[in-house]
Amino acid sequence: MKIAVDAMGGDNAPSAPVNGALQAIEKIADLEIILVGDHDRIMPLIQDSPRHTRLHIHHAPDVIGMGEAPVQAVRRKPDSSMVQAMKLVKTGKAAAVISAGNTGALMTAGLFILGRMTGIERPALSALLPVMNGWGLLLLDVGANLDPKPSQLVQYGIMGAYYCQEVYGIENPRVGLLNVGEEPRKGTPLIRETYERLQKSGLNFVGNIESRELMQGRADIVVSDGFSGNIALKLTEGLARDLMGEFKKLLMKNFKTKMAAYLLKDGLMDLKRRMDYQEYGGAPLLGLDQIVYKVHGASQEKAFYSAIQVAYNYCQKNTQTRLRERVREEEAHQ
Repeated sequence: MKIAVDAMGGDNAPSAPVNGALQAIEKIADLEIILVGDHDRIMPLIQDSPRHTRLHIHHAPDVIGMGEAPVQAVRRKPDSSMVQAMKLVKTGKAAAVISAGNTGALMTAGLFILGRMTGIERPALSALLPVMNGWGLLLLDVGANLDPKPSQLVQYGIMGAYYCQEVYGIENPRVGLLNVGEEPRKGTPLIRETYERLQKSGLNFVGNIESRELMQGRADIVVSDGFSGNIALKLTEGLARDLMGEFKKLLMKNFKTKMAAYLLKDGLMDLKRRMDYQEYGGAPLLGLDQIVYKVHGASQEKAFYSAIQVAYNYCQKNTQTRLRERVREEEAHQ
């Protein structure tokens, strides 16, 4: 199996994506990775690798910057690493794309080159969040669609539920709706209508979820408009990062606190792993016709390795084909 990695996307490119790819090649025997980007910058990072035969470079001289306007960048830079990676999937030369680059450009390139899954009105950008109890939380949308329709939010719930069944083995995933209160009549007209539709959808709908409850594990999937979802995601990420930083400073304050830290070492390491987004790797752009994973822009090699592993498993199980079938079935029932 071949997976295309945008080697120039993200704050730590090309070292982080390349080193993550090297780790994945070492662990997964039948995996080949196509590193898409500037050959002269990538080659020195892999030339001494004993697994070099399963790493390939697809030269792409341009890079789409994080601050560039998505549509213009995709159109003006056909030789960028992101666009070229998408084309490898489109032509069947790779099974999936992984990128830490410009999120808007990644979704735009996915729509322009790969297209939408039949029956899906608008794809969603998802994100995996840590929770206090349980495996985690899939939040979608977190920025792709700022002004969705109720039908689109229901589709997010359907795709998210099936993704959790297939990838995480959750038999009957709980779907929640991000809102300002638990009561059914709370929220905007969009949210109120979505609530009613989710109740009738056949999903395991558990009702409204307030943002303060996201990390409590009340739901496996939470659907949201892209504006609210993006705010919730960044608040959660920032809070987790800052709290862990303050906790570390507190425990290193003096001899007594350092002794406490030593005694609590195992528990603290487990908490750190659960709060670290790099442990979760990437999250899929659900609703595109092919497989695209978005990795956090500040990711180090660990996150790329994790994302490659998840994408590999997704492809191995042929999950995308079954997701297409499920979407068609749901569309036929409406």
